[in-house]
Amino acid sequence: MSNEIEIGRGKRGRRAYSFDDIAVVPSRRTRDPKDVSVGWQIDAYHFDLPILAAPMDSVMTPDSAVALGRFGGLGVLDLEGLWTRYESPEPLLAEIAALPADEATRRMQAIYSEPIKPELITQRLKEIRAAGVTVAGALTPQRTQEFYKTVVDAGVDLFIIRGTTVSAEHVSGNAEPLNLKRFIYELDVPVVVGGASTYTAALHLMRTGAAGVLVGFGGGAAHTTRVSLGIHAPMATSVADVAAARRDYLDESGGRYVHVIADGGVGHSGDIVKAVACGADAVMLGAALARAAEAPGRGFHWGPEAHHPQLPRGERVEVGTVGTLEEILFGPGKQADGTLNLVGALRRAMATTGYSDLKEFQRVEVVVSPYQPR
Repeated sequence: MSNEIEIGRGKRGRRAYSFDDIAVVPSRRTRDPKDVSVGWQIDAYHFDLPILAAPMDSVMTPDSAVALGRFGGLGVLDLEGLWTRYESPEPLLAEIAALPADEATRRMQAIYSEPIKPELITQRLKEIRAAGVTVAGALTPQRTQEFYKTVVDAGVDLFIIRGTTVSAEHVSGNAEPLNLKRFIYELDVPVVVGGASTYTAALHLMRTGAAGVLVGFGGGAAHTTRVSLGIHAPMATSVADVAAARRDYLDESGGRYVHVIADGGVGHSGDIVKAVACGADAVMLGAALARAAEAPGRGFHWGPEAHHPQLPRGERVEVGTVGTLEEILFGPGKQADGTLNLVGALRRAMATTGYSDLKEFQRVEVVVSPYQPR
């Protein structure tokens, strides 16, 4: 391929781009931000905002999932987190936020060693359902086989299988792997799976019958995958590659559209704009929502990788608190750093470039323009 670079005589690599490396280009038309629609639909579920909250204990509680749902987004609860291990996790969330940095990983490993309780999975999902919003819960591929029946029986609308990386073909000599295709076929709720970060991996996930694919690997604010495993997928290239897989699968399947959700590297409003410009239908936000005053992390942010019992590949990071959840989504912005009024920024970017909905905006022109921090 013409964009391959010789790393050395024995290895070539394709040039890949992060969101910081690209920029959206204005077009010949502008429009009023009030005329712009940022809604999207997956399966039978319509959302006013293209925003899913990452299933992370520093981001989502049953209450915050309900709040985001009422604002028009989708809160996804981590069904392997503290809310399904403890009847009252609030004191533990406060403890994690107060831990000294050098003790955080070790203590979190101990806290998260408490077993997951199926009855708490049922209870938490019912709490969200009682509020009348769309119900979504997430399991890792490793736990899906064990708990999916509990999740479906509790009445989930969308089921998310989320791991650092998820493949349609997991090979194991030790255990019977999750057969995604059979699993999704037998389930009567739409399934979103990920992360995937290449054209081929995403195409295989689409062929399993998934309703959506999460795009990303090791790019989140709380990940250390790049330094611990040497693996990282720059998001602009990953989203564009997976969007190409969606287009080709649409032809291959005779019209089946699989939604592409950028998951990782979308910490600021400009990243959301660029994710959609590269082909995403929606974004999954972690750090951006962990900055809310109501967030359970109290200004800190961490994912399940941070307390892995054998090989932690993430850490508890301080993201600070910038405003309420409503201010983060809708403003008003009090500073110009892309952390407040995420939806307003997306609307304005679409209006400034003349696009009226997300599907159209996926066709906007972009340029390679590496960002130089001031």
